[in-house]
Amino acid sequence: MENPRSGCPINLTLEVLGDRWSLIVIRDLMFGNRRHFRELQSRSEERIASNILASRLKRLTETGFVTRADDPSHSQKGIYSLTEKAIQLVPLLVQMGAWGRRHLPVAPELAVRAQLLEEGGPQLWGAFQDELRSLHLGAPRPAGASVAERLQAAYEAAEKLRRRRARSPR
Repeated sequence: MENPRSGCPINLTLEVLGDRWSLIVIRDLMFGNRRHFRELQSRSEERIASNILASRLKRLTETGFVTRADDPSHSQKGIYSLTEKAIQLVPLLVQMGAWGRRHLPVAPELAVRAQLLEEGGPQLWGAFQDELRSLHLGAPRPAGASVAERLQAAYEAAEKLRRRRARSPR
């Protein structure tokens, strides 16, 4: 990092991750298992523009949060992976989600994963980090039930309930 405003750890973290999109991209890699550019763009709840996504992926790669490998199925595609540095952001993202659930008008289907992670505490966060290490870094797959599958199932159930409520007459 060139010329930081100060050596304060919070300032330095914000200088690296404090723009509007970087943590959203990391979130989608982490919780949505979106590993390709098109998945990150087309499945973004926030509708990230392609030029912004390309810029953030480049920056996250340059700062060591993400790696890009060639996709063996297509010569022009890349597969993005989280690094250990990014995986260590799980507790921070859990706390951000918990704060957002307490203080902002969140969508229940989008908050359910944050709720489960908050309630599961550091033990669940660690298990999730181990799964991410397996998926993104090639570490051995941890034994036991998958945290990612549990989070995805909770999201899908909440989304199904939201759709059902949207269709039913009031």
